[in-house]
Amino acid sequence: MQTEKEKMLAGQLYDASAPEIQADQAACHEWLARYNATLAMPAAQRHALLCERLGRAGDGAVIRPPFHCDYGYNIHLGDGVFLNFACVILDVVQVTIGDRTQIGAGVQILCADHPRDPAERAGGLEFGRPVRIGRNVWIGSGALILPGVEIGDDALVGAGSVVTRNVPSGATVFGNPARSKRPA
Repeated sequence: MQTEKEKMLAGQLYDASAPEIQADQAACHEWLARYNATLAMPAAQRHALLCERLGRAGDGAVIRPPFHCDYGYNIHLGDGVFLNFACVILDVVQVTIGDRTQIGAGVQILCADHPRDPAERAGGLEFGRPVRIGRNVWIGSGALILPGVEIGDDALVGAGSVVTRNVPSGATVFGNPARSKRPA
């Protein structure tokens, strides 16, 4: 029999109010309180804190506080990744961000999802779908990346865009919902 955490990590329906889930969130909230008080600290000290909680914080990875996430351990940052102020990652499952990707202020990356069936939703169940962002991607400020989305290497996501579908490598997308730029 799987624990609620095992179900969560596998992307299955799970009960977010389970004690083990709540304990993990409480530990992350404690870490976030420490991390979000580090704006004046040298980058090396902030990076050491990232390594303490995240699944991976590659060499030179930077997250400018304030930052918010659910667990932290499901976030994997490549080398040279940069997240600007006020980013949110709902990491109930894995979020992978490739080397040298730049993410603007206020971007939200959402893995948490909810059942479409109202009875299941009323029961407090949820699930996650992983997000993968490739290498050398630029995501403009205020963009929203929805559960299950993959963004290919070298792609560009315009500021304020709502990304509901996969973005191919090298593509430029913008708008709500985000769509590929048409040739001039």
